[in-house]
Amino acid sequence: MILAEKIAYLRKRKDWSQEELADQLEISRQSVSKWESAASIPELDKIIRMSVIFGVSTDFLLKDDYDIDVIEERGPEEEPVERGQGICPEENKPGGKVRTLSLENANTYLEAVQKTCTPIALGVMLCILSPVCLLLLGGWSEYGPVAVSENMAAGLGVVILLLMVAGAVALFIINGMKLSSYEYLETESIRLQYGVSGIVEKQRESYKPTYQKNLVLGVILCILSVTPLMTAVAFDVGDIWLVYSLCLLLAVASAGVFLLVRTGCVWDSFSKLLQEGDYSEEKKRSRRKISPLAGAYWCLVTAIYLGVNFYHTSLGDKSSWKTTWPIWPVAALIFVVLLGIYYAVAQSRNKS
Repeated sequence: MILAEKIAYLRKRKDWSQEELADQLEISRQSVSKWESAASIPELDKIIRMSVIFGVSTDFLLKDDYDIDVIEERGPEEEPVERGQGICPEENKPGGKVRTLSLENANTYLEAVQKTCTPIALGVMLCILSPVCLLLLGGWSEYGPVAVSENMAAGLGVVILLLMVAGAVALFIINGMKLSSYEYLETESIRLQYGVSGIVEKQRESYKPTYQKNLVLGVILCILSVTPLMTAVAFDVGDIWLVYSLCLLLAVASAGVFLLVRTGCVWDSFSKLLQEGDYSEEKKRSRRKISPLAGAYWCLVTAIYLGVNFYHTSLGDKSSWKTTWPIWPVAALIFVVLLGIYYAVAQSRNKS
């Protein structure tokens, strides 16, 4: 139970209205209303005052794992008032000062993600759809039924592709800049003010059904996207219908990816604030250690790729640029293996 729910519960237990509690605390009724709706969090001196008024400890009010069963079983008069508990100073940890986020900071970040997740997902969708016009025009120029010259199909198709990619890149840049001030959530250690984590968890729980629905629907669309193409192949239809089915494949897959990206961005925002999953403090420390090594690794791979091709070019073999591309997927595979080994070793050390 979060702080907002506890305040409402204890007030009703006393059979007080919001205005009566406000008079006890010498504040406005609107302030109490905001506390109980989780729109704001009371200051520490008001929390201490409420612990005295309600006869509970500050730990009970501030810690989300303290539930009302403590009061139901023991009664308010048996719950000791410990004014100093639950109030801790700014922390310092190895690697720098820990950022403390207020409810306003958390809500501002979540609102920014809500506003940018759809344009970012739309940008990904545009990237997937960008070859559709080129495929259609190319199919029409080759098989009909629309009379389009090959040059027009290639030129117009590439122009539309580039415009869609440019639009997607613009969406990424504009919305990425809006979130750039929150990049520290992925790398730095943070601490949420009292009551904020409970409110964020409650918001995540309310979003969970939407996340699960969009996740399932997105995955299903991605799986079913190949159905039109496989159906066209199975019935041995004309070549133009193969082109249509391929375009339909990209359209359905893009819709599925749109749902996955949009809902994934929102879900990840909760994980970043709560420092869970890929954004736990342990993972952040690992990323900080790996980041310089990863940069050096890919610089080395690039140097090898260029060195090999320039060497073959100097020998008169200009076709090497077309045949040495497997260096990149092999390097990516090796990188994933090295990461897996690193995380396994780090995890074994932490356990020991």
